[in-house]
Amino acid sequence: MNPRLLAVAGPLAGSTFDLAADPVSLGRHKDNALQIRDLAVSRQHCVVTPEGDRFVLRDLESRHGTFVNGLPVHERTLAPGDQVQVGGSLFRFETAETDPIPPAGGALLDDTDYVAESTVHWSVDAPRLAALEAVLPAAAAGRAERDLAALVQASEDLHALPGTEPLAHRLLDLVFAVAPAGRAALLLLDREGEPEAVFARDQRGRSAPFPVSRTLLRQAVDGRITILAADVLCAPGLDQAASVQAERLRSLLAIPLAGPDGILGLLYADTRESEARFDEGHLALLAAAGRLAALALGNQRRLEWLEGEKRRLAAALDPGMVGESPRMKEVYRLLAKVAPTASTVLLRGESGSGKELAARALHDASPRNGRPFVAINCATLSETLLESELFGHEKGAFTGAVERKIGKLEVADTGTVFLDEVGEIPPNLQAKLLRVLEEREFERVGGTRPIRVDVRLVAATHRDLEKAIREGTFRADLYYRLSVITLTLPPLRDRREDIPLLASHFAARVARDLGRPVAGFSPEARACLQRYPWPGNVRELRNAVERAVVLGEGELIVPEDLPETVLETAQGGAGEPTALPQYHAAVNDYKRRLIVDAVKEARGNISKAAVLLGLHPNYLHRLVTNLELRAALQDL
Repeated sequence: MNPRLLAVAGPLAGSTFDLAADPVSLGRHKDNALQIRDLAVSRQHCVVTPEGDRFVLRDLESRHGTFVNGLPVHERTLAPGDQVQVGGSLFRFETAETDPIPPAGGALLDDTDYVAESTVHWSVDAPRLAALEAVLPAAAAGRAERDLAALVQASEDLHALPGTEPLAHRLLDLVFAVAPAGRAALLLLDREGEPEAVFARDQRGRSAPFPVSRTLLRQAVDGRITILAADVLCAPGLDQAASVQAERLRSLLAIPLAGPDGILGLLYADTRESEARFDEGHLALLAAAGRLAALALGNQRRLEWLEGEKRRLAAALDPGMVGESPRMKEVYRLLAKVAPTASTVLLRGESGSGKELAARALHDASPRNGRPFVAINCATLSETLLESELFGHEKGAFTGAVERKIGKLEVADTGTVFLDEVGEIPPNLQAKLLRVLEEREFERVGGTRPIRVDVRLVAATHRDLEKAIREGTFRADLYYRLSVITLTLPPLRDRREDIPLLASHFAARVARDLGRPVAGFSPEARACLQRYPWPGNVRELRNAVERAVVLGEGELIVPEDLPETVLETAQGGAGEPTALPQYHAAVNDYKRRLIVDAVKEARGNISKAAVLLGLHPNYLHRLVTNLELRAALQDL
C-alpha cells in the first residue's frame, strides 16, 4: 500500500503527496503540510488522518467546504479513486503500489503582455490537411515519414486510452517525439476559458510548474488561432513579458484544442535552444494532432463528468437527512445529543423545512428505534376526529362510534409519537395532552379506565407559539412541557450550499422509482436551482425536481425542465420573486404578445416559433399552457 494524494487540478496540479503515519493538513496558511495558495481555501481547510489501515478526511469548518466526488462532506473515509476538491484544487486519493502515469506539472499564467511579430497564425476552424501535405515533404529526409507514423500511432492511442490524464500525457509524448520542445504543457479550460487542469513536463520527463503568458492564451483561445512564434526575444514588447525574459525563450507554439462545444484547452510548447526552433511543419503536425486530441478529450471529459454525476446521485440515495452546510451540521449535532434521551422535543421551522424527517431521525437514533413511530397532523382533523385519533374511543361514545377504536398514543406504546402542527390543537385537547406528558396516562373518549403508555413525544410547528400564548390560544404550561428541548430547522434559503446535494438526492429517488435513467443536472440547471429562494423550502425543491424528472426527455435535467417560477427568478437575477401582482400581470401580457407574434410568423409551428424566440420547444409548450394560450393559438 502506497497511499498518496495526486493533485489533478489547481496550483499544485501534477504534484504527488505521500500519506504516511502523520496527519496531513491542507490549507492556505504556510504551516499546513500541504499549502494551497488559493483565496477560496481556508487557512486551515481540512486534514487527512491515518487511522489503522484507513485514511479519514475531515473538514476543519472551512468557509467553502470540502467535497469528495462532488459531495460536501464533514468526515469521510477515503477510498481509492476518490476525488477530493479543496477550493479550486482537485486531488485524487490513490493506494496502488505503482503509478504507470508519470506525474504532471502545473503551468502558471503570466499576466504580463506578450507581443511577437515573427509569428504564423492559422485558424483552428480551417482544414489543415493541405498545409500538412505542403510542409512535410519539404522537411529533412526521413522526418516526414517519422512524423506521419508518430501521428498515426498517437491517433490510435488517443481514442483508446481511458481517462483525461493518460490522454494528456500521450499528447505531450507526441510533442516531444516530433518537435524540439524543451517544455510542453496542456491546459484544460473551464466554461469561462480559465485553466482548471494542467499537465506539463520538460524534455527529460520531469514535472515542474512554469509560467505561460496569459495574453498568449487569450490570443489563441479567443481568436481560435494556432500560433508559431520564432525569435521571440527579438520581437518588440517582450521586455514586458516576464515569462519570456526569465526563461530566455527562443520560439514557442500555442495550439487551441477546438471541440464541438468550444475550446477545450491549449497545447503549448517552447524551447530555449537557438539551434532547435519550431517551424511550420511542427505547427501543422501538432495542429492535426490537436484536432484528434480535442475529440478524444471532449468525449472523455464528458464521460468523466457524467460518471461524477452518477456517483453523486448514487450517494444521494441515502434515505437519511441530506445536507452538509454549517447550519445542518449543527442540527445533526443536536439530534445526536438528544436522540438517546427520553426528553420531549419541539421542532420549529418553516413549512417544508423537514421537521418530520428530523423527528424520524430522532426516533431511528434512539433506543426506541425498533418500536412504532406514529405521526399525526393536528391541522388536518376536526376537534372531534383529532381527539379520537389521539386517544381512541369506546363503542357508543358518540354517534357513529360503532366499535372500539385504539388511539395513536396506544399504538405508539414504547415508541415515538410525532405531533405535526401541534400549535393547531384546540384548547380543550391541550389539557388532555398535558396530562399525557405529565402522568403518561389518558382515557379513551367515552371510557372510564385510565390507560398508561410509555411514549416519547416529538412535536413540530411553524407557528409563533409565544404569540399564541399571549393571545390565549395556546396553553403556557403545555408549551413549557413540549419545549424541554427546542430545535429549529433552517429554511432552505439559509443553507443554499445544500441545494445541489438535495436536488441530486430527489432526482435519484424519483428516477429509481420511475425506472427512468437520469445522469444528473446540467450546470445551467444547477445555477437556476441555486438562484431561486425556495419559499416552500425542501418540499418545494422536491416537487420541482420530481416534475423535472417526469417531464424531462434527456439524460440530464436542463433549465427547460424546471418550473417556470424557478426559471423566471433565475433569468431575472433577483434574489426573491416579485411581490407586485400588477408587475406579474404586465410581464405575462408581454409574454403572450411575443408568443402569439412568433407563432403567427412561424405559421402555427411551435418548434419554429421557439427558434424565433430563442427558447427550447419544451419550455415554449409549457409557457403556452401556463399562460392559457392553447385555444388562442388554435384560432390563428
